[in-house]
Amino acid sequence: MDTEPLHRRIASDIERRIASGEWEPGFRIPTEVELMAEYGCARMTVSRAITDLAARSLVVRRRRAGTVVAHPPVHSSALVAIPDIQSEVEGRGLKYSHTLLARIVRPAADDEELGEKVVELATLHLSDDVPFVFERRLIGLDAAPDAENADFAAQPPGSWLLANMPWTEAEHRISAIAADSETAHHLGLADGTACLRLERRTWRDGQGVTRATQIFPGTAYDLVARFSPTRG
Repeated sequence: MDTEPLHRRIASDIERRIASGEWEPGFRIPTEVELMAEYGCARMTVSRAITDLAARSLVVRRRRAGTVVAHPPVHSSALVAIPDIQSEVEGRGLKYSHTLLARIVRPAADDEELGEKVVELATLHLSDDVPFVFERRLIGLDAAPDAENADFAAQPPGSWLLANMPWTEAEHRISAIAADSETAHHLGLADGTACLRLERRTWRDGQGVTRATQIFPGTAYDLVARFSPTRG
């Protein structure tokens, strides 16, 4: 008996078409309404599938053009995919939740390179009610003005950005760290516990969108990229 959630099956079907070359970069995939009819499901199910694909940089949501297959092709975009924590947790069959720990709007510092004003956020992501990620994030309001009034207590900031502010360039920095007292407190760890730190920056057409630091317990997360050799 197939127990795979329907939104995961929809995402997998679309991913196979992209990976096979049937749907090339720039191709507009079927609309949510068309996918609802094809799979006989609710809009929320289709939206979760598209959100998962966008989180892995396989598609880009464009307000007027619809959802299109991302540039560059999948074999290279996978290496810099920006996973959505909610999709990551739910993809493991676990319950996702989050707690917004802090939120302020303040002037941006020059070295933050995010324009004139930012939203500064601290968020704890949970998996089956167990701390999974401690996140600190800045969102530049020049690039994403709607973030100033977004309800990040209801929707985590990473998910909101992926749905509302597609990125065109990203940078990842991955490192191993020992948890400081604040991080250890939020993640329920002993001070000095080994953790994985992901530092992420994204831009849209050269304008800084967000800077985030996500810290995972060392045993809680792994990074996997699947790709094929380029054809000369």
